[in-house]
Amino acid sequence: MTRENAPTEGRRSRSWRPRIPTLPEDPPPGPFRPEFWRSPIRGPWLTSVLGLILLVGVPIVAITGLLSYAAYNPWLPLNDLTPGKGLLGFYLFDWPTNPPWLYRLTQGTHVVLGLTLFPVLLAKLWSVIPKLFAWPPVRSAAQALERASLLLLVGGAVFEFVTGILNIQLFYVFPFSFYPAHLYGAWIFLGALAVHVALKMPRVVSTLRTRGLRDLRTNLADTRPEPPDTSGLVSPAPAPPTISRRGLLAFAGGGALTVFALSVGQSIDGWLRRTALLAPHGRVYGTGPNDFQVNKTAASVGIVTAQTGDAWRLEVMGPHPVRLSRADLLAMPLYTYALPIACVEGWSTQREWTGVRLADLARMAGAAPGDTQVVVRSLQRGGVFSRVTLSARQVADPRSLLALRVGGADLSLDHGYPARIIVPNAPGVHNTKWVRMLEFGPVTA
Repeated sequence: MTRENAPTEGRRSRSWRPRIPTLPEDPPPGPFRPEFWRSPIRGPWLTSVLGLILLVGVPIVAITGLLSYAAYNPWLPLNDLTPGKGLLGFYLFDWPTNPPWLYRLTQGTHVVLGLTLFPVLLAKLWSVIPKLFAWPPVRSAAQALERASLLLLVGGAVFEFVTGILNIQLFYVFPFSFYPAHLYGAWIFLGALAVHVALKMPRVVSTLRTRGLRDLRTNLADTRPEPPDTSGLVSPAPAPPTISRRGLLAFAGGGALTVFALSVGQSIDGWLRRTALLAPHGRVYGTGPNDFQVNKTAASVGIVTAQTGDAWRLEVMGPHPVRLSRADLLAMPLYTYALPIACVEGWSTQREWTGVRLADLARMAGAAPGDTQVVVRSLQRGGVFSRVTLSARQVADPRSLLALRVGGADLSLDHGYPARIIVPNAPGVHNTKWVRMLEFGPVTA
């Protein structure tokens, strides 16, 4: 060892320590500094009121969303859109066919209420945005848990609402499948919401007990900042108010009511449908009895008239397979029922459908209704709903039809001519259009 190397090696050996980066106590400039946020109306009271409104509405949206998942009968082959879901995909019962309007109610509520709450959600995010920039990011284990739940809560809420709104418009700009992502995102959001409520509810109760509802009676001239506290929401350097807390709540509420008024008509028949300016794909879809919602036109999925003309045959598979023309089907006993059709996008309508009972077709193929499920295949090639499985309960229900007409008129091509499925209380996507094959078979576990 040379003399000049020895001290160097010794110094490295004695002085080496793992270097743990530390954050400066003083926050960076900009939104990390409390004085950056100058609104005088931010504070625990406003956030508590907005949070309570969401706490009433969001669980309803979540429950109706989970009911929609159950309505797909995900235990049946071909119906599960969320592979690998594990325990997150549980459901408590097989989806019934009665009452026939249940899916219309639950999914209409899910979509319309979700849209209605969006302005309130934006107001709530605005009220707590300083918390997202709190400095230092972590002070203690309890604060780390709170911040993690807040980030998951905000991220989950934005993800669920934004992807849900895009799905309503069939505008799939995201590089993943909507259905599993929406289910997983819902559970992340709900878990974060449960933690957040547990942490914040005592503060909400205390704040509302202290201040009551007097801010709802306070005008702009009398609006003052809330007393300084440890919430991080009250500005240390408030600017003069430009809106009162009452005014902000009225603004958010007015936005919510406007969205409700412009969307609820898509879930209700009659003149209100004309008011549904936010309904996907417009409000007029055809002529006569075929004037109702079309999610995917025949042209958009590659269905041409040649496939649905005189050469079309329905293949009915079972112990005794048969092939039927449309004339053969029209010669069978036909039944007419007034049934709603409701889609995951929130729109719905009730129509009179005429066609052949699925139970009669099962018997014709040698299968016993009640012990038989059916795989329905469409002329549409590709797509997750070009084939679905209907349960034995759905097959056995006398109102379940292979529909040939609607409102006394032949189905239009866009509505599934020459034949489509209509099942009471089923999601719209399970009412398969352009049916080419019915495969009746034994019930699977």
